[in-house]
Amino acid sequence: MFKKFTNGCVALVNKYLPDPFLFAIILNAIVFIAGIIFTGQGPLTMIKHWGNGFWSLLLFSMQMVLVLVLGSAMAQAPLFKNLLKKIASLAKTPGSAILITTFIATLACWINWGFGLIIGALLAREMAKQVKGVDYRLLIASAYSGFLVWHGGLSGSIPLTIASETGLVATGGALTTPIPTSETIFSPLNLAIVISILLLMPIVTRAMHPTPDKTITIDPSLLHDEPLKEYEIKTPADKLEHSKILWLILLAFGFIYIVYYFSENGFNLSLDIVNMIFLFVGILLHGDLRRYIDAISEATAGASGIILQFPFYAGIMGMMTGAAEGATSLAGVISTAFVNMSNDNTFPLFTFLSAGIVNIFVPSGGGQWAVQGPIMMPAGSELGVPAAKTALAIAWGDAWTNMIQPFWALPALGIAGLGARDIMGYCIITLLLSGAIASVAFLLL
Repeated sequence: MFKKFTNGCVALVNKYLPDPFLFAIILNAIVFIAGIIFTGQGPLTMIKHWGNGFWSLLLFSMQMVLVLVLGSAMAQAPLFKNLLKKIASLAKTPGSAILITTFIATLACWINWGFGLIIGALLAREMAKQVKGVDYRLLIASAYSGFLVWHGGLSGSIPLTIASETGLVATGGALTTPIPTSETIFSPLNLAIVISILLLMPIVTRAMHPTPDKTITIDPSLLHDEPLKEYEIKTPADKLEHSKILWLILLAFGFIYIVYYFSENGFNLSLDIVNMIFLFVGILLHGDLRRYIDAISEATAGASGIILQFPFYAGIMGMMTGAAEGATSLAGVISTAFVNMSNDNTFPLFTFLSAGIVNIFVPSGGGQWAVQGPIMMPAGSELGVPAAKTALAIAWGDAWTNMIQPFWALPALGIAGLGARDIMGYCIITLLLSGAIASVAFLLL
């Protein structure tokens, strides 16, 4: 029965899911029409909101691109590639390959979402080379499913944003002091959700593996790795590019500042310090400035979809948050509807569900916070719900529906050579699993 349901989801997605960019355009049209219907604003006003929002996320876009590129470059270091080969060698059957890939990808995404996406995809490719009879689509879907935990992890943008003074702006006055990560990322509530997903999701993805007659494999020869590049050092410029002295000086600058940052701020992670850590750890592991430059060049290709699509999602955000004077925005209509049906016990659950809906149209942690923070945080404060719990509910709602939003799957799909429709059917199952886990946690814990 479970495999039949999974196969049905896969067939449905293969038939109806368009390219991720076209998906974004369709969402633009849906929000445009919904804004006219539910907020009473005219077409020209909605177009103005769209245009005003179109370039509003450039700073955050750059931060997200850096998280992806720096995490990807770090994952290309020989140390990690050899480690992935050893991990893949542990799998002896298709089921164990899916199990291990899901677990490792989830753990890596908790550490850093960009790093986890790439590590998961690379591990899935390595599994496809070494394990006969494993479904390649499910391998990549399992790797992407690890992305579910990113917003409860060390690179979660909402927990990191509210840990700094600049993160207080989008709370509508509900917060006057930063919330440390000990109350969000490292809270019992958040860790309970993360651990539950980390333990249960590998079992579920393993159970999704198709029967042999429906399994789609890939020829391992198509997944060969490029040999480690050899450099000829002939000119003074070549010597500078491979200089160990410059490499050491740069590492000294970076790690001295990182140590200083934590000595001054404690273990409060921001997006900028996460990026700095992965930048300098990547430089360290590559062991050569020229080699690291080339790794960055390769990693930037995976960010092309983000660069193209982010302005259109920023435009959606403009329409979601735009409102005429004295009127309510579309995001306000959605969020307020859930607030009105909530009490102090159900508010975190309904915040999570509303965030999941909003995330389909604004698949950005920072965008999600800008849309819902000013509405949900004051409402939670009035109901007596801890601010950290409300913020976590928004964060997990944002992460949850990424399983049916192909935007963030683009880097993994680029590595795999697949399309979104190849994996999204399987991701519907992980959406249902994670939704159930988070709903129970926010309602009962």
